[in-house]
Amino acid sequence: MEMKELTKAEDQIMQILWKLEKAFVKDIIDQFPNPKPAYNTVSTIVRILEKKGFIGYKAYGKTHEYYPLITKENYTRFYLNNMVTGYFNGSFQNLVSFFAKENKMKVQDIDQLVAALEKIKSNKP
Repeated sequence: MEMKELTKAEDQIMQILWKLEKAFVKDIIDQFPNPKPAYNTVSTIVRILEKKGFIGYKAYGKTHEYYPLITKENYTRFYLNNMVTGYFNGSFQNLVSFFAKENKMKVQDIDQLVAALEKIKSNKP
C-alpha cells in the first residue's frame, strides 16, 4: 500500500499514537487539550488511519487498542521528500535557501538543517 500524506486531524492522532505507542480511543482523547473532540470523531479518524495502513489494533471484545504500523521517522522522511519534490524542485539546497531567507537563520541553524537533511537523505531505502 502506498503511503499518503496525513490530513491535519489524522496527523494530530498519529502524533499522539507515536507518543503513547498504543492506546484506546479514550486514551487518545485524553491527550487533546480542552475542548476535547467527540469520541465518534476520533473513532472515525482512527478507522480511516487503519484503512490507510497507518495503524493496527488488538481487539479486546468490542474495544480496540490501536498502535502505529508506520514509524514517525518513516513518515517524516516520506513527508519531507514530498515537500522537497513538490515545492523545491527536488532540491534540498533550494529548501535550505528558502528557510535561510525567510527565517533569517543563523549559520549554525543552517549547518544543523543541512546535517539533518543529509542524514534523512542517506537513510533513503
